[in-house]
Amino acid sequence: MHDRLQELRPQIDMALPVGMTADRFARCVWTAIRAQPKLLEASPESVLAGVMVAAQMGLEPGPLGHVYLVPFKVKGRQECQLIIGYKGYVHLARRSEGIAVVARAVHEGDEFQYAYGLDERLIHVPSDNPGPLTHTYAVARAADGQRWFRVLHLAEIEQRKARSRSAHQDTSPWKTDYEAMSLKSAVRALVPFLPLSSLEASQAAEADGGVMLGMSTDSYGSGLVSADVLP
Repeated sequence: MHDRLQELRPQIDMALPVGMTADRFARCVWTAIRAQPKLLEASPESVLAGVMVAAQMGLEPGPLGHVYLVPFKVKGRQECQLIIGYKGYVHLARRSEGIAVVARAVHEGDEFQYAYGLDERLIHVPSDNPGPLTHTYAVARAADGQRWFRVLHLAEIEQRKARSRSAHQDTSPWKTDYEAMSLKSAVRALVPFLPLSSLEASQAAEADGGVMLGMSTDSYGSGLVSADVLP
């Protein structure tokens, strides 16, 4: 795996956006692999495909929570699944159109009110002694002051979890980072209402939660490697 990643370094360097280096990105990849050692049991092609798709979007695997590389069993063998974290969506929104996005968790005991319609409003005052999670929400603000928000209650979060192919995997972030994935659900629910560039939005929507089945090598010269994704 180390040798294959080294071979891919020039393509990673060309795919990464300005401000990110292949050295840093490679360190993030190895951090992610150490956190999920079963990735070493997955086909190298699927792991490299996940790495390359993350590089193309400029999202770092690892502790930042931009994107997760998760081992996923397909037809009896391990493959790599790419899951975009809520911080990844926040990063894409800011980079794409300069939109600031924040996501918050609401717990029992919080003061929480919201309303959609012609007079939209959202009020959240966290409790000093919060109870279990009840809602998550995401708020976006553009440079011109325009704002959007989306609220998910716990039942909606659970419905989205149930639709996730990785939810029952031992290594799923739904098991290790439930609140973070709940925040991501609110951000993802908000994304369709934001004026993101079509490229950023389509890349994220297509790749998120996909199982990487391999890479095509016919685009190596351009530095872009396309992955076959099982949605």
